Amino acid sequence: MSTTPQTAPGRDSTFRHLVTSVLFTIVTVIALGLIYPLVIWGLGTLLFHHQAEGSLISGANGTVIGSELVGQNFTKPQYFQGRPSAAGKGYDPTSTGGTNFGPTSKKLIDGTKSAIAALKKANPDAAGPIPMDLVTSSASGIDPDISPEGAYYQAPRVAKARAMSLDSLNAIVAAHVTPRQFGLLGEPRVNVLELNRALDAQGVSTMSTGKYHYVALGASYYL
Repeated sequence: MSTTPQTAPGRDSTFRHLVTSVLFTIVTVIALGLIYPLVIWGLGTLLFHHQAEGSLISGANGTVIGSELVGQNFTKPQYFQGRPSAAGKGYDPTSTGGTNFGPTSKKLIDGTKSAIAALKKANPDAAGPIPMDLVTSSASGIDPDISPEGAYYQAPRVAKARAMSLDSLNAIVAAHVTPRQFGLLGEPRVNVLELNRALDAQGVSTMSTGKYHYVALGASYYL
């Protein structure tokens, strides 16, 4: 009769499961927490470098002046202006969000009325109905685009401030209209920063006067 002590089957099974769990955790942390993110980051940087770096836009001297993805608060009459922003103090990418007011909110109604009045005052020569995107903020508060109608509505003001013909300005706007993606997704749009840069490239450059302040990811850039 053997007197060798026997390991309890239940205890042995629990230990084996514990070892398996620890090893599985270590392997998945390394594979999914380190290797996978590094591979995706590497592929993104290699294949889509511009987008992976934030779709940043640089000026003539190489200084970052903005991003294709973040709107800016242009106020001068010679520039097209974007949508109203409720992100922080305006177009703050570190504090994105909309007003969160409901359709019956008095603050929303009063704010929209004020935006309409200000838009009409700034664009006395504009014709046609007011595009809704020029008087309402986006859900993110940093929408970089406006509708083509929003750009054409502002065209008389910009043309007058730049001493350009309206037809030549409208041609520049038309050249910067981005159609629906794949012809199906989204709506036609105009990137405000890119449009304003194109106008400055025509010969009247005022974006480097230091009058405009851009805030991105906690860093400040003065144009």
